Amino acid sequence: MFTLDGRAALVTGAGSGIGAAVAKVYADAGAAVLVTDVDSAAAKAVAERVRGAGGTAEHCELDVRDADDASEAARRAADLAGGTLHILVNNAGAIAPAMFDDMTGEQFRRIIDIHLMGSYTCSHAVLPYLPDDGTGRIINVTSAAGLQGTIGQANYGAAKAGIIGLTKSLAKELARRSVTVNALAPLAATAMTENIRGNEKLAAKTLARIPLARWAEPDEIAGSFVFFASDAASYITGQVLPVDGGTVM
Repeated sequence: MFTLDGRAALVTGAGSGIGAAVAKVYADAGAAVLVTDVDSAAAKAVAERVRGAGGTAEHCELDVRDADDASEAARRAADLAGGTLHILVNNAGAIAPAMFDDMTGEQFRRIIDIHLMGSYTCSHAVLPYLPDDGTGRIINVTSAAGLQGTIGQANYGAAKAGIIGLTKSLAKELARRSVTVNALAPLAATAMTENIRGNEKLAAKTLARIPLARWAEPDEIAGSFVFFASDAASYITGQVLPVDGGTVM
């Protein structure tokens, strides 16, 4: 039930962290993966590692805010499986932390554009390539910040909350095509959490809120993406799954 044999996947923000781990486990599960990132060299390195381990992967540069980039990536990913793209993972992200009274409109809009508009842009681009046979998947990445709010990252919290609304709305619309749309809210030791993990005070406060009392490695998060992409999750749609050591209950 967890095999992805014969399926094609497009993973955004896959040049490092969770995205790179997802690309690897998808290939291990049998999928052909298009590894994309705004950093083309990073995406290429991940694709090469996947191929070196016996998987099928290509790469391309993708700025998720650019509709032309997204359309080209969708086409290239679909070409990996004869014109059908089965799985989109909207993982690309960035942070621009600041207390709200110091946050500029540019900081706010940039994070909204990357996370929320990027998820819209890529989801819209893949629609023509998604199958109607029950194997089509859109998997979005949100956060505890979108579920509970966060201090010092109102832009990020707003973007991640918007992704939850997008997920639920698309799940209802695309159900008529037997395409499922779900979201994961992960917490892991990645570059995006380095600002917290590298601050002794913030790191201690964060760990105190995690019942398992540790940070996950990206590889620990990746299996949940396989689950949502596989036949094991064929009757799940419109849901948000926290993968965060119990932080959100």
